[in-house]
Amino acid sequence: MISGVQSALSGLMALQKKSEASAHNTANVNTDGYKKVRVTISGEEPQGVTARAETVNTPGPLVPEMTASGEMEMVEKSNVELTEELPNQMLSRRFFQANLKTVQIHDEMLGSLLDIKG
Repeated sequence: MISGVQSALSGLMALQKKSEASAHNTANVNTDGYKKVRVTISGEEPQGVTARAETVNTPGPLVPEMTASGEMEMVEKSNVELTEELPNQMLSRRFFQANLKTVQIHDEMLGSLLDIKG
């Protein structure tokens, strides 16, 4: 496989993992005690990228809630912030589009080359 395409495909795979983690975080924003997942993307030798998911263990806000027995109890909420997740999703979308465009251009160039040779 041509190296530029391999690099773009590794980027697409990493961004897919990042988007999945962000969607999972957004879905669990109201789940008590949920800890968000962060995906870090790093370069890989000789080229390409890799994604690594980690749970962020910072505590969520404590909120008093009424229990079934009528007592007040402090409950830890999710540590997910939508003000972080939504911009991350928008950036991931644009990065995904850029990597996908690389693969599309390669496909067009290969098609033109085959037309010339054929």
